[in-house]
Amino acid sequence: MMSRYAAFVFFLYFGVVSHGIEVEVKNDDKLCLYANLTVSFSVTYEIADNKNKTISFELPANASSKGSQCNDTNSILKLSFLDGHSWSVDFSLKDKNYQADTMTFVYNLNDSKVFPDSSSNGTVTVTTKPDITDVGVNTSYSCKSKDTLVASLQANMTLSDVLIQAFIVGGNRSKNLTTCPADTPVTPTPTHVTNATTVAPVTNATTVAPVTNATTVAPPTTPTPTLPTPTVGNYSIRHDANSTACLLANFGLRIGFTQNKKYQEVNFDPPTEVSGSCGVDNSELILVSNNITVSLSFYNDTKKFRLHAVNVTINSSSGVFAQSSANLSLWEAAVGSSYMCNKEQNFTITSLLSFYTFSLHVQPFGVKNGLYSTAHECSLDDPSILIPIIVGAALAGLILIVVIAYVIGRRKTHAGYQTL
Repeated sequence: MMSRYAAFVFFLYFGVVSHGIEVEVKNDDKLCLYANLTVSFSVTYEIADNKNKTISFELPANASSKGSQCNDTNSILKLSFLDGHSWSVDFSLKDKNYQADTMTFVYNLNDSKVFPDSSSNGTVTVTTKPDITDVGVNTSYSCKSKDTLVASLQANMTLSDVLIQAFIVGGNRSKNLTTCPADTPVTPTPTHVTNATTVAPVTNATTVAPVTNATTVAPPTTPTPTLPTPTVGNYSIRHDANSTACLLANFGLRIGFTQNKKYQEVNFDPPTEVSGSCGVDNSELILVSNNITVSLSFYNDTKKFRLHAVNVTINSSSGVFAQSSANLSLWEAAVGSSYMCNKEQNFTITSLLSFYTFSLHVQPFGVKNGLYSTAHECSLDDPSILIPIIVGAALAGLILIVVIAYVIGRRKTHAGYQTL
């Protein structure tokens, strides 16, 4: 029979008081899972007048570990607290290593003590995948650094001072640690001199070795592999379950971003969570996929619509990347039509964020019967725009040739007169 108990403590770390929780889970009176960590939450929820409110709180010390369990291949750390809230992590063991598969946060908007003035009801469940992998079965995962995981546009979780051993052999904790990359000090790469002059030493012999100028060639660097074309996702937003679509969009998206002075690119996979809203003047599309959240806001000035705001959050191994811009004029088309561009386009959102779109088609206003209206095609797709440019260039080239020929002819004629 499995018995479980948990001890809850406050502990000191470098002289700073932190509300940590220590949990011991037992199976047949033997310790099978141990955790000591600090978890804080940030949740944005809706209040009256369509306004939002953001609150932050920590996992309390009186959380219950009921529901935590462990066996030979799977372990669950589940902590329930207050009125209908819980936080849990599922672990799996394969061969000689274990990992965290999913992290789940459940919060109850009916709890007025935590979410005062909430105009929404019910329980919200968000999940994410933490970067806890390849932990040796006889080691504990340790990460003192703060790690913020964005589970959705409305909720994120921050872990710190983490010490977890999800699979304990023989009931005794291991002193061996698997440390997270954020805690690992970075060793600076030594600078190599590539143009070195090597002089052979002079000996007492009559023959002196010649001086050579040897150049050390740095090893070739492996080029960054080119990403495949992103998968095109098809998205739609409805006013309610019984109405037709009021916002349509399909596109493939690649995101370029600079984090810690390093430029990276990532393809945005079609998301597992699509939400948004349709309004008279403003419409919004929110997409969540893996650890990336993309929010697109459109504005209608009665004549044209445009993409005017973008918000992107990426939870990477290097931390949380977040960039936004609310002063854009992209994807413009007349209200009542749609915007289309099948060719690849590159848009600079901020100095640290870029979008690359593929097979783009969007209509955020005036959708009828759930179908796209006539499309305004971008210049890359519309050959009728390129034809005048090509013809104009050809005419300019022809005129230039005629002028040059005329000048050359005049010079030859003038030279003939001088000879006579």
